[in-house]
Amino acid sequence: MAARSETGERVLVVGGGAAGLIAAGRAAEVGASVLLLEKMTEPGRKILVSGKGRCNVTNAAPLSQFLHYYGRNGRFLRNAYHRFFREDLLELLARYGVATQTERGGRIFPASGEAADVRDALLRYAVAHGAELRYRAEVQQVVAPQSRVEGVVLQDGVSLPGHRVVLATGGASWPATGSTGHGYVMAQELGHTIVPLQPALVPLTVVERSLAKTLQGVSLRNVHCRFLARDARGRERPLRIPYPLPDTGEMLFTHFGVSGPLILSASMAVVAALRAGREVILSIDLKPGMDVEEVHLRLQREFEDHSHQHLRTLLRGWIPSALADVLAELSVVESQREVHRIRAEERADIARLLKDFRWTISGSLPLASGMVTAGGVALDEIDPVTFESRRIEGLHIVGELLDLAADTGGFNLQAAFTSGYLAGTAAAEDI
Repeated sequence: MAARSETGERVLVVGGGAAGLIAAGRAAEVGASVLLLEKMTEPGRKILVSGKGRCNVTNAAPLSQFLHYYGRNGRFLRNAYHRFFREDLLELLARYGVATQTERGGRIFPASGEAADVRDALLRYAVAHGAELRYRAEVQQVVAPQSRVEGVVLQDGVSLPGHRVVLATGGASWPATGSTGHGYVMAQELGHTIVPLQPALVPLTVVERSLAKTLQGVSLRNVHCRFLARDARGRERPLRIPYPLPDTGEMLFTHFGVSGPLILSASMAVVAALRAGREVILSIDLKPGMDVEEVHLRLQREFEDHSHQHLRTLLRGWIPSALADVLAELSVVESQREVHRIRAEERADIARLLKDFRWTISGSLPLASGMVTAGGVALDEIDPVTFESRRIEGLHIVGELLDLAADTGGFNLQAAFTSGYLAGTAAAEDI
């Protein structure tokens, strides 16, 4: 191992999440003197809650498909992923005791199902190579006179010299884990452009709040969701989602609106459209395996076979009971009318309701409630290989601070690991 540098020429890593831990480990592995500064009492708190406590570290999708999940900004990561990608990450984790397994949708988790195993492996990686970790050390400012990094100032006023700084403070989502968004403030103070922040992978609110409350807790499987943007003339067009969504999946009704995988995946595009002043409609296809005419014909057969049932009773054989009751009310068929007395045009309306159950999206939960923060430091101000700032020499910006939000499935964590690893490499090699 190379000789350690003097204190003033060390690498300071600000933030002990996924990107920060791997950056500290890699910089120390290359031979630099490394000090990681974490304001919480332990590192990796967001790792611990990611993937519902299981930590979806990456995805098995091939690189060309992988990049699609970041939308138009995915091309920024192409060179980086040729230098440190999924296989490199999994090998590193295996080296420190974490076996992994691939699950539905190509999602890769630790075989133990414990996110703590991933956090602890990264921690061992950093410590084994000599990185020093300091907790309850909140960085207030990066010091960079003449656009060149000289160190940082802590919240208590203590100055720490450093030749290179890796800024890895995370986004503004899940502030209880330490991601309060202060990294954006520090980057902006140094002259960086911040693409406006918005929540991503976030539940959505609806205009029909009382109806949503009635359905609170109802979970739907194997449904198809479409989002439509409506202009001032009432014309509707499919809302463009920047990455591919599954044809069918799961969603959940909440007291304020809708959530679940299908909703979270589309939420970034929905929030952007709402901020642009567009009206957004959610259309839920409750029977995606049949077209509307097939649903109509099946309803006709069942109305004949169960002629004395009421509509809500019959629909309970198709969909959850609470939803069947709501759809029966929305159909305007009298609650006591037996199904054999329902007219053909009314039956057609029920079929359309099953194929096109509509909600008006009013907004989303706040930024702190998103799984990921969209927006952040503009990518044209960052070197795509070293993640060094093009504005401040010696400053590397990584992870969720960058304008790189992606869909669920391990894509966001892979970007954090790759950017942290390559920034750690470059920072140490410069020293």
